[in-house]
Order: sequence, then structure tokens, then C-alpha cells
Amino acid sequence: MNEIPGTIPTSPPTRNTSPTGGLFLPPPIAKVEDTGLGILWLQDLTLKILYFQGYLTGLKIAEALALPFAGTVDQILEGLKRDKLIEVRSSQMGLGESAYLYAITGAGIIRAREALERCQYAGPAPVPLEVYNDSIRRQKRERIQVNQGNLKKLLSDLTFGESTLQKLGPAVNSGTSIFVYGSPGNGKTSVARAIGRIILAQTMFIPYAIYCDGQVITLFDSVNHQPAPEDDPSSTSGRGGARKDARWIRIRRPFIMVGGELTLAGLDLVFNDTLKYYEAPFQVKANGGILLIDDFGRQQVRPRDLLNRWIVPLENRIDYLSMHTGRKIEVPFDVLVMFSTNLPPKDLVDEAFLRRLRHKVEIVDPNYEEYREIFRKVAADKGIEYSDEGLAYLLQEWYIKPGRKLRASHPRDLCDQVIDISGYLGSEPNMSKDLIDRAATSYFVEL
Repeated sequence: MNEIPGTIPTSPPTRNTSPTGGLFLPPPIAKVEDTGLGILWLQDLTLKILYFQGYLTGLKIAEALALPFAGTVDQILEGLKRDKLIEVRSSQMGLGESAYLYAITGAGIIRAREALERCQYAGPAPVPLEVYNDSIRRQKRERIQVNQGNLKKLLSDLTFGESTLQKLGPAVNSGTSIFVYGSPGNGKTSVARAIGRIILAQTMFIPYAIYCDGQVITLFDSVNHQPAPEDDPSSTSGRGGARKDARWIRIRRPFIMVGGELTLAGLDLVFNDTLKYYEAPFQVKANGGILLIDDFGRQQVRPRDLLNRWIVPLENRIDYLSMHTGRKIEVPFDVLVMFSTNLPPKDLVDEAFLRRLRHKVEIVDPNYEEYREIFRKVAADKGIEYSDEGLAYLLQEWYIKPGRKLRASHPRDLCDQVIDISGYLGSEPNMSKDLIDRAATSYFVEL
């Protein structure tokens, strides 16, 4: 697989024609009971928010809780006022209780500190686990459907052999696990990202956080989740609005990539001993999308142990996570898992494990004609005057004579070297023998 700079198309045909599959839209919240959370727990959450942020209006409290003021937050505040845990510091006549300025009292501070000893989470109200699980099932990821024409268009900025295309197409359509392997620098990660672009064209809803047995699991991650525009007027309002449950955020279906930092512990609920709440693991954050295990085999955990962890989720589409209380919770596993590695498969796992990975796709080194096509496209993209004579010289002197293998990433890197060197010399970048020799000398290292 050969990597070529450019923009990969984002919307090839898929079965899913609706932005969210037409199956799930967070229903509006009309009363406290609609949240699925206890009133005392919501009161504690409100006190923690006031404890950290100081004086807030009723509307600002509603925004912080991601709950509507009318019918919900007003009831929470009324109970806190009745128990003398908060007080109204000022009000603006005629604007209603949402404009009142609320402050925490001494008794409220004591209760807030007690709540903080149990859990320091002070963000949008979470969604019960069973509601989240139902949302994932109803927003089930549609299988990507491509044919030869679609796939060639999708990978138009990449150059590779027909045999690779014939393996890659069915693997993409399968919607199951994909094992991509081959020498470094030939575009394995680019293939995964191209498939991920299809996923990103679709959207789904996820909650900011999940509630389970009094514990909070944060889910939305601004690093790994990309918010999508709320293009449906019937579903939009601010985080404190009333037309949809603002505890949910519309995102593009996730494409999450992890590499050598992945550990077995990172695939379970991560409990913060200081903050006393959980963070969802990578595969839960990737629900409804793609999880790419890049550089598979270079993790701090043995490949066999990592694959053992995936057996049940891959086969049953259900994952089991452990809480520090000892309880096991069940969550849907609607994830397309892709493994990418530079290492020979036989050095990683045995035949039994490979059998569980449905599709194995090798990304091979380019041949001379493919290499020429890559170099020509890269040179044109970077404003370098292309020359067949210059390329022939490069191949003869720096590949054939030393017995060096072709890599799809070399044209991009060598062109960058030519630009850097010509800029230093004050000349136009070109494929002269001198510039090619200078570029290759500074780029290639004998191992």
C-alpha cells in the first residue's frame, strides 16, 4: 500500500442513509424521574457544582447539569433550599427563578465535601448504564458497503496492486476484525484512516457520562470524539435546553487509534483514585465506530494476552468490564477492530488466533511502476519538476545497487529532502542527480 498526500473522500456509498440511522434520538426531559437518577444524587451533584463554581444563576446550574430548568432543576433547587443547603442571594424581578442567583450555605458545604469524598465528578448529569446500552444497540453501526469502483475512489490518493484491492474490499464489507500487515512505510495506517473516513461521515449520540450503582463513568472524550453539528432543528438546544436530553452529544462515529501505549489495564474501566470516578476504556469510546490497534505486537503486553482479551467481545459482540467494587458490568461491543503491524504474523500469534481474525490483508512493497506513479504524484503535489531520468538514476544508484527495498513512503520523504536542500542552496527543487544524491545521502541509513 502506497501513501500519497491528499484528501481522502469522506462519503462513499453505505447502507446507512440517515445521519444517525433513524433509530435513536435522546428524548426530552420533563421531570426529575425522566433522568433515571435519584433526587438525592442529583442534589449532591448540584452542590458539588456550586462548591466549585461559587454563585450561579438557576440557568447556569441547568447548563452545568445539562438538564432543563423547568420541571427538573427547579425541583432540585427547591429541595436544596428547603433543607437550607443553598440560598438565593439575589433575584431579578420579572425574569423568573431561572435568573435567581444561588449560593451554597455552610450546611451545603459540609454535605458537598461529604459527596466529594465519595466522588469528585461535577459535570453534566450522567445517563444510566441500561439507557446507554440501549442507545448503542439502536444506533448499531451499519456495515460499510463498497464495490470495486467505490473502493478505488475512496483510495484514489493511494496507489497499490490489484491483488491488495481484491482482499481489502471484502474485508471492509465484512464489518468484523481486520488484520493488516506488511513492511513499514507502505501505508497500512493510511488504509485504516481511509476506512475511518467512511465512518466519520455518519453520526451518533453518546452521553457525556454513564451512571452505574452510584458510580460515574466518563465517556465523551474531546481528544477521541469529534462533535457533529446539530443539523436537526427538532433536536437542538443548548445544554440546558428542553427539546432533547442535553446529557447527550451528537458526534461523528469514532475512529480511535492506539499504539504501543495500550495495556490490558487500559481495556478495562480506569478508576481514578484521586477523583473517585471512572474513565471508559478505548473500546467503549470506540463503540459505533472503529478501533485501530496500530503497531500491534509492540505493546507492553504480549500479543497472545491482548488477543485473549478480545476473544469474547469479537465473537459475542458483548464486553464485560470490572468495577473496583468487584461488580462486572455488560456493555455492547459494536466496534470494527483493526490490527496493523510491521511484524510477521507468525512472530505474533499462532494459527488458532489468526483464525479468529476474519480478514488478513498484506500490504506489500510497491513494484517499480507503482513506485514511479507514487513519485510522479508526490512531485506534482509538492511543486517539484518530475523527471523520468532523475527517477531512473535514483532507482539504479540508491535501490538496485545497494539492494534496497522500495517503500511507498520514500517518494514523499525524498521529495521533502529535495525541497529542504534546494531551499538552503537557493535553487528550484528538481530531480537533478546532485539533489537526488544529497537527498538520499541524508535520508537513507544503512542498518
